[in-house]
Amino acid sequence: MTEQVKSPMPGIFYRQPDPEEPPFVEPGDTVEAGDTIGLVEVMKNFHEITTDSDGTVGEFHVENEAEVQADQPIVDIE
Repeated sequence: MTEQVKSPMPGIFYRQPDPEEPPFVEPGDTVEAGDTIGLVEVMKNFHEITTDSDGTVGEFHVENEAEVQADQPIVDIE
């Protein structure tokens, strides 16, 4: 079963904690419930986006530093 991790709010999505750091996760990585997969920035505040289930990171639906809307799918967890 595939879980779609969705943005809880509108903002800018970041796949990494800092421009000099590697992404939190890459497609094919194994994750556990509660693992951070990215950040959404809203008015200079950063909110961690986490997965609700264990699985393997699938396709990202949002590019790094792209605008996201509330409830927009970010990535699949298979």
